[in-house]
Amino acid sequence: QVQLVESGGGLVQAGGSLRLSCVASASIFSFNPLGWYRQAPGKQRELVASTSGGSANYADSVKGRFTISRDNAKSTVTLQMNSLKVEDTAVYYCYARQYSTNYWGQGTQVTVSS
Repeated sequence: QVQLVESGGGLVQAGGSLRLSCVASASIFSFNPLGWYRQAPGKQRELVASTSGGSANYADSVKGRFTISRDNAKSTVTLQMNSLKVEDTAVYYCYARQYSTNYWGQGTQVTVSS
């Protein structure tokens, strides 16, 4: 059973930055896609960013502000979040798919104040 552990969430003012990290308990070499989802109160979980086969995909709402990267050697995927907005407030979940199995982290809270 693969475990994903997120870190880096917190409270930040609008316009600020945060960097989320997700460390897997196993090699992520065969994890595709690998990425981040978020869920705000009262809303459905939505894809924020993912990486697969060397390419990255972003939600329109975060394009140009967020950057996803992976380090296979460290079994880590990170999400650099810049120019944060109040509407980015949510619990952020690390996600990985290996063959036909989906894995989720426990989530990390990101709160952006005005």
